[in-house]
Amino acid sequence: MQITTTEMGLAARVQNLTKTYGGGENAVRALDDVTVGIRRGEFTAIMGPSGSGKSTLMHIMAGLDAPASGTVWIGDTEITGLSDVELTILRRRRVGFVFQSFNLVPTLDAIGNILLPFDLDGRRPTSQEKTRIDGLVETLGLGPRLRHRPHQLSGGQQQRVAIARALATAPDLVFADEPTGNLDSRSGREVLSLLAAASREHGQSIAMVTHDPVAASYADRVLFLGDGRIVADKPRQTAEQISAHMLSTEVTA
Repeated sequence: MQITTTEMGLAARVQNLTKTYGGGENAVRALDDVTVGIRRGEFTAIMGPSGSGKSTLMHIMAGLDAPASGTVWIGDTEITGLSDVELTILRRRRVGFVFQSFNLVPTLDAIGNILLPFDLDGRRPTSQEKTRIDGLVETLGLGPRLRHRPHQLSGGQQQRVAIARALATAPDLVFADEPTGNLDSRSGREVLSLLAAASREHGQSIAMVTHDPVAASYADRVLFLGDGRIVADKPRQTAEQISAHMLSTEVTA
């Protein structure tokens, strides 16, 4: 009997994952037989130089892209063979996303953006979910801004709205793709602290792709990719340790 993802203490995992772009002599192997899990309730940073496969890994884990071979689970659901419609529903209900570009709907105010996953699912939040959303709004300091549209908010405020939207449905897993890339350093630190708190205090599982050692230093675990493979899996690191590791791999590459 196969042990489940939940029994492994994981929120998501991939097994023997391979992804190739192009064909023939021009083929590029973006992922090369990767097996890894994102631990439940943990903040994981995924790092690596440009072209290392980190974004490809995140997109396949989130069901946004399909592998050439291998298996992907979100929770105990194997997503590899799901249809586009099934994947869309699964992402909407069980995955949260925080992007570098915020990806807010410009015509909706802040609360409209936060509630968007529920609207897309054709339902209203339950009383328990309402309480959760109210708590998020308070924690993120968005109370006075709920009726503001994205263009009336600073970058940091927009990213806070995006975080509230990502966490509103209490998803199995939140994917953050360079979430501080468009923010000043102070707003970036605040956003990273909020993501770390979501993991530490609310048991949220978070996987963040980043090239920034300072951002990665907020995570409980740092996965390093190189040439489509996981080359290191380390517990919490300082920004200096991460920089040193990145530099040493570049030197030896």
